[in-house]
Amino acid sequence: MFAAAALLVPLVSACTSGAERSGIVVTTNILGDLTRAVVGDAVPVTVLMQAGADPHSFAISARQAADIERSALVVHNGLGLEEGVVRHVQAAVAAGVPTLAVAERADPIRYTSDESAGQPDPHFWTDPRRVRMAVEAISAEVLAQVEGVDAGAVEANTQRYLGELDELDRWMTERFAAIPAERRQLVTDHHVFGYLAQRFGFQVIGAVIPSGTTLASPSASDLDGLATAIRTAGVRAIFADSGQPDRLSRVLAEHTGLQVQVIALHTESLTAPGGGAATYLEMARTNTEAIARGLSGPTP
Repeated sequence: MFAAAALLVPLVSACTSGAERSGIVVTTNILGDLTRAVVGDAVPVTVLMQAGADPHSFAISARQAADIERSALVVHNGLGLEEGVVRHVQAAVAAGVPTLAVAERADPIRYTSDESAGQPDPHFWTDPRRVRMAVEAISAEVLAQVEGVDAGAVEANTQRYLGELDELDRWMTERFAAIPAERRQLVTDHHVFGYLAQRFGFQVIGAVIPSGTTLASPSASDLDGLATAIRTAGVRAIFADSGQPDRLSRVLAEHTGLQVQVIALHTESLTAPGGGAATYLEMARTNTEAIARGLSGPTP
């Protein structure tokens, strides 16, 4: 598949001019939802990542690679998130396709621990204020790069959605305020909640996979160390992505010797309709409720 895509790149680059490019291609489904909220029906939007897929490992077909280079704008997360698609985005840049690395425009932070320490954290969407920055960046880039777009519609859509994000931020703040400060402790399947922790005052105790990517693997000593940290801090729950196997999280919970719940969240991908996280707003509300319930309940 990759070989075919690589052979296609020079051909597409040679025959596609800026005047012939149209539509917006978006790498991840979270960004796809934000982009569609901004453009509405004004511009066709193609999202590469399917519902429930892992943004770190999903791959694309030769046809999708060609779609990237024929687009008027490529919207991607950046900061190393889309590990299976990054070379196609780089090819688009080389071919002169306008691209937007959204995470770079959302005041990124860096990982502070484990093997990803010091590297930029791409998971900005767990903080709705940074999603606000992302939406503003997407809107501005669409208006600047996509010819013939209905600017009035894009601006109206943007302001409407920013209002929804502001309401989401207020609601999340109130919901998390109900969690006692000493219980605001997060253990996740990999490091994905740094932005949420910073925004809402949580302490990240650790991650089952001690990395910012699901493609890494923990060692036995990593799990032993995290089990000790969980016991020391009195952690009540481990939060695991619903799209990933939770076997290691359950092994860790049992290894602590405590009554630690394993709670599924939608952290890196939207779901199909009816799955609890079909849009970014639904995903954020579902996750907030799960975290608040998991950390606010009676002591086991």
